Amino acid sequence: MKLLGTILVRQMGRLVLSGVIVEVEAYLGEIDPASHAYRGLTKRNAVMYGEPGHAYVYFTYGFHHCLNITTEKVGKAGAVLIRALQPREGIDRMKKNRGVNKLESLTDGPGKLTKALRIDRALNGEDLVASKKLYLVRGSGARINVGRSARIGIKVGLEHRWRYFIKGNPYISKTKPRSENP
Repeated sequence: MKLLGTILVRQMGRLVLSGVIVEVEAYLGEIDPASHAYRGLTKRNAVMYGEPGHAYVYFTYGFHHCLNITTEKVGKAGAVLIRALQPREGIDRMKKNRGVNKLESLTDGPGKLTKALRIDRALNGEDLVASKKLYLVRGSGARINVGRSARIGIKVGLEHRWRYFIKGNPYISKTKPRSENP
């Protein structure tokens, strides 16, 4: 939840692409059946067991990358999925990267935002404090109204309301959590 309002920056030489984090989901390691770490340490999820503040980037559904930020102490898995951004810098390039023109649908999902910011497995393990390629910057500090719900796109762990978003923000995911669908 503390990541809401933080700015995610992707820098490629002089090109800067950035957005304000407006939606996240938490995944709590081996106690969470929806977490990649639920069955323990693997080559794929090893970053989740490392230091907090690093990028855990994985490939899913055959063509989407997803970006998570590790959150727990070394040896204990946990990460927060970045679900949506409010675009800030480099919007024209993000539109080109995605092949879309509608601003509200540019980064309103985890696969959309990674494509818009050109985030892929090459950035897996990146230190989001020290990196010059992918990093976090403090937001404005403005007060935000936070909403909470079940997570989206999972079949297990639906009882956990570990999705957090800025209420009323037009850039959050349009999909509703399964437990809230009619």
